[in-house]
Amino acid sequence: VVRCTLLAFRSLVRKYDCDICFTPMIVAADFMRSIKARDSEFTTNKADRPLIVQFAAKDAMTLAGAASAVAPFSDGVDLNCGCPQRWAMAEGYGACLINKPELLSDMVRQVRNQVENPNYTVSIKIRIHKDLKQTVDLCQKVQAAGVSWVTVHGRTVDERHQPVHYDAIRTIKDSLSIPVIANGDVKNLRDVESTYLRTGVDGVMAARGLLANPAMFAGYEETPLECVWDWVDIALEHGTPFTCFHHHLIYMLERVSSQPERRVFNALSSTSAVIEYLQKTYGS
Repeated sequence: VVRCTLLAFRSLVRKYDCDICFTPMIVAADFMRSIKARDSEFTTNKADRPLIVQFAAKDAMTLAGAASAVAPFSDGVDLNCGCPQRWAMAEGYGACLINKPELLSDMVRQVRNQVENPNYTVSIKIRIHKDLKQTVDLCQKVQAAGVSWVTVHGRTVDERHQPVHYDAIRTIKDSLSIPVIANGDVKNLRDVESTYLRTGVDGVMAARGLLANPAMFAGYEETPLECVWDWVDIALEHGTPFTCFHHHLIYMLERVSSQPERRVFNALSSTSAVIEYLQKTYGS
């Protein structure tokens, strides 16, 4: 969900029972190199807590430096070791890191050493290996290095829409003493409950499911109109660019609008046109 979980959207899901939010993935090297990148990639406020800042990084010192920069304004950093996109893998980021347990352990230790706050968390988000023994070994090594928790997307790097391997997540959970968070195909509260029952994890993360329904954790089956108007208010308050404002509404209205309605809505090109459409179609 790169470019999606910005401050405005995090503010929305927090209104609907989301316990903890993550920033979009930020490339740590760019973040450290450029003031412009820091200003555009990371925005928060006092109500935006607890907050985890997720970084893409491939060396320990860069990650530790980025963690130190955001530590006063957040509750932890998360290293993305699960992104399967080609550009990330080619640059040495994301899911290719699951094959480098020693590097990951060093990265965790360096953040621990550099951030003074002992309560500041350091976590990783991974995909699983085809040989699950490798994943268990990886997780045990980062646990020994001091990682706070591990989030497991229950698919391999090559899998996209295949079923989630819940048995693999349970095996990882049973092999660790730290918290384990499950991720993958969480679209409603029933999925949260069934994932917990099948894996025994300590928490459940949702990404695309929350884009489609930001009120999911509050028990709504589809985005309620109240949530739509909450998004309009929050987005306008934060000065959200139109593309982002519109993009989120396209996701949110997908299940509650007809195909002809979606065709009209998706072609709108201004904030005023979107608000007028929403008022005419759904009422204020």
